[in-house]
Formats: sequence, structure tokens, C-alpha cells
Amino acid sequence: MPKQTEGGSPTAFKTAEDLVAEVRDGHAAPSDIARSVLDDIQALDGSLNCFASLNPDDVMAQAALLDQRFAKGEDLGPLAGLPVSVKDLIVAKGHPTAFGSLTMRDNVVDLDAPVVERLRAAGAVILGKTTTSEFGCKAVGDSPLTGITRNPWNTAKTPGGSSCGAAAIVASGISPVAIGTDGGGSIRIPASLTGLVGFKGHFGRVPAYPAAAVPTLIHIGPLSRRVRDAALMMSVISGFDERDPYSIAGPKPDYLAACERRPKGLRIAYSPTLGYARPDPQVAEMVEAGLGRLEAAGCQIDVVEHVFDDPVKIWMTEFYAGVGTRLKTAMETRGDDIDPAVANVLEGAYSLSATDHQEQMFERFQFRDRVRAFFEDYDILATPALPVTAFDVGLNVPPGHKGRDAISWAYYSYPFNLTGQPAVSVNAGFDADGLPVGIQLVARSLAEETLFSLAAAFEEDGPEPDRRPSQ
Repeated sequence: MPKQTEGGSPTAFKTAEDLVAEVRDGHAAPSDIARSVLDDIQALDGSLNCFASLNPDDVMAQAALLDQRFAKGEDLGPLAGLPVSVKDLIVAKGHPTAFGSLTMRDNVVDLDAPVVERLRAAGAVILGKTTTSEFGCKAVGDSPLTGITRNPWNTAKTPGGSSCGAAAIVASGISPVAIGTDGGGSIRIPASLTGLVGFKGHFGRVPAYPAAAVPTLIHIGPLSRRVRDAALMMSVISGFDERDPYSIAGPKPDYLAACERRPKGLRIAYSPTLGYARPDPQVAEMVEAGLGRLEAAGCQIDVVEHVFDDPVKIWMTEFYAGVGTRLKTAMETRGDDIDPAVANVLEGAYSLSATDHQEQMFERFQFRDRVRAFFEDYDILATPALPVTAFDVGLNVPPGHKGRDAISWAYYSYPFNLTGQPAVSVNAGFDADGLPVGIQLVARSLAEETLFSLAAAFEEDGPEPDRRPSQ
């Protein structure tokens, strides 16, 4: 079997909270942590291919400034010295934003996105830009620009996408957290395939700017190995920003406090298929076993086979029409440079009329109403995060799921980009081949605190929380 890959430095597999505490207590300088992380990157990135853009000199310069501030007695912030990467769909000063595409490889935006601004202000060290599938249009980890990104649990397997580099850097132990984006599952999908926590808050909770190709579907959020680390990141990156017209105003949730509350009494609907998905039997079995732990903790669990009909047409119309519109010139002038799987779905979008698109928008409103009515009876909907575990690199769709496109095989994730509800993937265990299995938990609108409470409890009682790819 291809090798499993993990970090081996003094910082490898430490939590974000632990690294921040070491800096605050004076036990480790930000430059020490940065140097250690860069050593792991040098050792592992050749096998994993996590980075689209990395400047070690800039990383050390950021850390050195934090060293100086600490020496002066300054408070470095809640992420003091924490190394954090951002996905190559998010702009960051000093780095190209290429979107995983040859057509954009020289695109440099002299601007920090709000999430990057907040990370820097909180004392984080920006490591660089992690790899993504081209324009975020596939649920696996490869692109024409950066090639194949691999899964630390088995380097012959995909880590999923489109936040592939973010998942690989965290799962390998290089860094405890990374920032990804999710327009149809692109945080939750790789989290499931690499055994991580992948969290998307309610739509608009984390501001997105400049506007994404599909601004009505995109969420920004963390991938981490621990639920509390995801909560820590959300406490920094969430909150109103007037540059994003969808940004949520008002007080933001206390994510870390929510992790301390027990979820007793929650009403949970478990649906293995939602009414249309086809999970592998082992995946469904492991997710069901995990739910037994929540039932023992005092949650009420009902099995619901049919929740709604597959909204894939609604999602595909909106997602691919948005991306296709943004890329129309590139498709016309440099179509040969675009991933054929991406080009194929985008070409379909060009045949849609304005009336077709508007009809699907009204269908989306009706779908949201159906889901809202369902959640009048339940606090949480639980599903498998994916129908499968990690499969071979080079494939766009897992074996046994032909007939679906490069994202729609992830049956469970894209519906909740249409509704905007908060959702998280948490590791539920490992299959017979040692590959992670994820469970997806979806909360009512704006109920992120409920989600963190439940996810923290699930993790606390979960399987082998300290298991690493080499074990």
C-alpha cells in the first residue's frame, strides 16, 4: 500500500489552542513554530502537494515581527503565532490567486480578503495558499495548474476537494488549522475523506470579498483536527463586513462556549440517504454506530428515510451558471488549458436561458421552505458526510457512482449550500482499509452554537481521536 504521511516536528499534531498557549506562556516563540512548520512542509509537501503558493522568507518575516511584539509585552491576539494557510480561491497580499487554473496563474490581487485581514490582526502567521481543484469545480484534489494533491492516510487516494491542500496540510499534522471555501461541500468533502472537522457556518457568517463566482452559495470556514480549534477559528473570522452584501450583522455566536455545553435533549433526524443518495454499506454502518453515542448522551434520534428529493438540478444551475459566466472569456480563448471535467460542466451552463435560471431560483426558494418545515420538528439532521471513503487519485467520480458529475456525487453536501444552514463534517471512524469516514451534522438556520455543542460531544466520545496517518 502507498505510504501514509504525517508531520514529525515538535509542532506536528499539536492543537491550535496548544500552540497559541505555548506562545502566550513564553515556551515557544512564533519564529520557532514557523520554522518547525516549514521543516514539515519541506519534508512532506513533495509527497502531498499542499501548496499553490509558499514563500518561506515571508513566513519567517511575519513570525519575526510577532517575536518583536511579544518581547515588547504586546498582546499578540487570540491566534498568537499560529500558522494558518488559506485556499487559493481567497485573495491574500503577496500571493497569486490562481484558482487552480493555468488561465489565472499570473493573477495577483494586492488585497487581503476580510478573513485574511482578521487572521493577521489576531496574530496568525499566513503560511501561503493551498491547492484547489480548478475554480473549485470538482470534489477531488487535482488541477491543471498544481497537479494532484494526495491524501495523507494513503497517498494513492484523493483527499477530496475542492479544498484539497487545506485538508492535506492539516491531516498530515503540518498545521492544526486551514481556511477553505465551500460552495457545494468543498470544506466538508475533504474533511470527511481525511478524518478532519470541516465547518461551514450559516451563509454570510464569514464575509466573502471580493465576490466569488457564485456569491449566493459560497461559505468560508475552517478545517481542523479538533472541534475546539474550528470554534477558535470561527471566533476570529466570523462577523459582519459591509463589503459582503450577504454578511450577517449583529452579535456573533460564542463558539468556544458552545463546545462546553452538553447536547442533552436535542432532537436528531438521521437519514442514511436523504431519499436519493447511495452510501456504501460500511459508511452507513459506521455513521449509525456513531449516532448511538449521541443517543447515549441523551439525544433523541429518529430514522427518516426520505427528507427531500434530490435538488441537484437547482444547485448545478446556480453554481455552474455563476462560474461559467465568470469564465466565459477564458473558455473561448484558452479552453484547452481548462480541466476537461470542468469545461464539460461549464459548457452545459451556456445553454441555459435567463428564464431557465430564474425558474431554478424559484425552485430554490421552494426547496428552502421544505427544508425549513422539516426542521420545525428537529434540531439536527445527521447524514453520512459522503457515500464513500477516499478513492484513487485521477478519478473525478468514485467507482459505483457513474452518472454523477464532478461534484454531484457528494449527495449530502450541496443541499445545504442551497439552504445556507450551518453544517459540519466530523470523523466517525475508519473503514477496514484504515480510511476515515465522516458524519455530517446540519443545524437549523443560524444555530451554529447547537452544532458546536453536538460536534464537540461527538468528538469527545469518538473513535481513536489521536489516531494519525502513520498508525
